Amino acid sequence: MTETTQATGQRSPAVTVIGEALIDMVQLDAPGDYRARPGGSPFNVAVGLARLGHRTALMARLAGNAFGRMLHAHAAAEGVDLTCSPAAVEPTTLAVVSMDTEGRASYDFYREGTADWQWTAAETARVPSGTAVLHFGSVASWTPPGGEHIHSAVQRLRAAGTALISYDPNVRPALLGDPARGRQAVEHGIGVAHVVKASREDVEWLYPDTTIERIAARWLELGALLVVVTDGAAGAHVFHTRAGRLSRPGRKVAVVDTVGAGDAFTAGLLGALLRHGLHTPQTLTAATPAELATAVDDAVLVSALTCERMGADPPTARPRPHLPAAAPLTPADLTFADTPDDDTGEEGRTPQAASTTP
Repeated sequence: MTETTQATGQRSPAVTVIGEALIDMVQLDAPGDYRARPGGSPFNVAVGLARLGHRTALMARLAGNAFGRMLHAHAAAEGVDLTCSPAAVEPTTLAVVSMDTEGRASYDFYREGTADWQWTAAETARVPSGTAVLHFGSVASWTPPGGEHIHSAVQRLRAAGTALISYDPNVRPALLGDPARGRQAVEHGIGVAHVVKASREDVEWLYPDTTIERIAARWLELGALLVVVTDGAAGAHVFHTRAGRLSRPGRKVAVVDTVGAGDAFTAGLLGALLRHGLHTPQTLTAATPAELATAVDDAVLVSALTCERMGADPPTARPRPHLPAAAPLTPADLTFADTPDDDTGEEGRTPQAASTTP
């Protein structure tokens, strides 16, 4: 799937993710009590892909402070390749996470002068050779001064035609300021992407009083091949340059919180595209509605199970050598570190209480 890196003789990562790695301060039950958890949308996507069994590299600027060391240790323990993650002298970004009564998360960022936005051209030029899929997005993709360096690196890879480019704007209205600025920033990223994933909340804020059909058509015109809009309990809506539109249902889950649910969806989607061999612009263009439906169903499942956990804690894929790689995922194929080995993911679950995707 990828080339061999000449300098080391090792296989290059199948997927490279570039963007922020920060600390989520997740609200606990008692007022004022928070738990520090590794986070940041790109960081979460990288961990999610690694847990699904894909060779994954993360390009994130990791600080040398206690939080930076926490992020480094967590990613390394998950098997994420950090070779191309620059050491940063700036402090780690913090995001304080608050929950509403339905477990939906909101974020307050402490990001002035922090590590995630200080990318240089030399740092972003270190995309691993042979990367098959490059994922970028979120706050780092539209925050100066580093955002333009990330964009330039992605643009070069898109022009070379050697990788499938994935983008998730992960809109944060409080940071973008207003929809007009947000549209400009997001469409800048879409213009270099093949796969775009966004939530209904993202697109409704960016394009008030505009249908998702019109928004998706706009994004396909900008150059995307596949647009996926997640829609909470309604599942996800898929728009493809050739296969047209289809919608997939959500799954019922007992929601703990939605932190990292969208990132788990992205990891599940990219993982499915890799398993189906749809990880090049050519093969993705030729994808059938059935293949796209299966890929999105996998993403919905991975995201739904993540909603049953506190914070960004996506599931791990169990080995299934008896099945073809492209076989759809089932709950029995996924597990968590604290799940007993004989738990298939179906028995012993909290009764289903809500239906959700990010």
